[in-house]
Amino acid sequence: MTGAPLRIGNRDARRLWLDAQGLAATPTGPLDLAGTIHKLGFVQLDSIRVVARAHDHILWSRNQNYREPMLVKLLKDQRAVFEHFTHDASVIPIEFYPNWRRQFRRMEARVKGWDWHAGYRGAEGRAEIRERIRAEGPLSSHAFDTKVIGKREMWRRPPHKLSLDYMWYAGELSTSHRENFTKFYDLTERVIPHAHLKAKEPPDAKQVDWLCREAIRRLAFGSEGDIQRFWAAADLEEVKAWTAAQKDLVPVEIESAEGAWSRALAPADIEVRLDAAETPTSRLRILSPFDPVIRDRARLKRLFGFDYRIEIFVPAEKRIWGYYVFPLLEGDRMIGRLCAKADRNAGTLTVERLWTEPGIAWTGPRAARLEAELARFARLANVTDTIWMDGAYMDIRGS
Repeated sequence: MTGAPLRIGNRDARRLWLDAQGLAATPTGPLDLAGTIHKLGFVQLDSIRVVARAHDHILWSRNQNYREPMLVKLLKDQRAVFEHFTHDASVIPIEFYPNWRRQFRRMEARVKGWDWHAGYRGAEGRAEIRERIRAEGPLSSHAFDTKVIGKREMWRRPPHKLSLDYMWYAGELSTSHRENFTKFYDLTERVIPHAHLKAKEPPDAKQVDWLCREAIRRLAFGSEGDIQRFWAAADLEEVKAWTAAQKDLVPVEIESAEGAWSRALAPADIEVRLDAAETPTSRLRILSPFDPVIRDRARLKRLFGFDYRIEIFVPAEKRIWGYYVFPLLEGDRMIGRLCAKADRNAGTLTVERLWTEPGIAWTGPRAARLEAELARFARLANVTDTIWMDGAYMDIRGS
């Protein structure tokens, strides 16, 4: 890591990042679902279904031929992915399994430190649950009937659920499949394909090396903090030690949306990637609040000047935007936010509010691009009609 840093202007930085995350190309053509997840590294899971669940929305944003049952089949039937914890619950390519072993140990050590995660009668209770699964096959938490002990709070779970999750974090149990997003737990040896389960585990240092290399490759460029946050499966000090030992990382300076410059690191082939990265499609895109490009709010604001937070846990009276607001991407710019929800029984997608970012003129062609994307979004939700609430356009700003 010697020599003057390579300077990457803001537009090029955005182009690199969107290309690396699969949002530069028009989201059409043949669908390679396993390949898409491999390119992203993982896809976050989330149960909220205002229009579509986050994982389905993220995958649809990369290829709009994607439909909801496809990920279920990839997990249950093909065993091409497994579920575990990155920064949150996620689906991860099955070929990454041998390099994920240390994360099982990290997560087990973490939950051991949470008193409330002792679960159902400690180790003895976990053994009982494990043997019941061995005898009966995959079980969800609904198959057990222990109750929350003590004060009822939002995040408290029944003891059996804590035990199931403890063993899931530790890698003793794995997600067999999901039914209406309900997780079914099974013994790991009955879920993970033999070749991956029995593959020799790389040494700990090799796993850290793999985590860091795979992170920077998918980031295209980033700080040590960016690298650490990508998987959230190594400590920052481990990442710093790794970067200090590398000879093939390129120092770069990245221009922010406001024109400031900050230092970062990039893979050795960064100049080749700069030349090859696609210019983002001009198609207007409705993104998930959990999309990889949105998830790191500091990086999002730095590169796009887009100050975003999801307000699902903010009391209604304190929300600035709304419960579940979708960022709007057009080309390489975040141009606004959309509040919409699907009613699958009624067959409708209702747009409640639309806001544009300062300086974005709401033109006829831009409105047409949004209408086209809303029609595609409705098909993902398996509804037919798009309805605009009265006043939805009144919140447009900056035109």
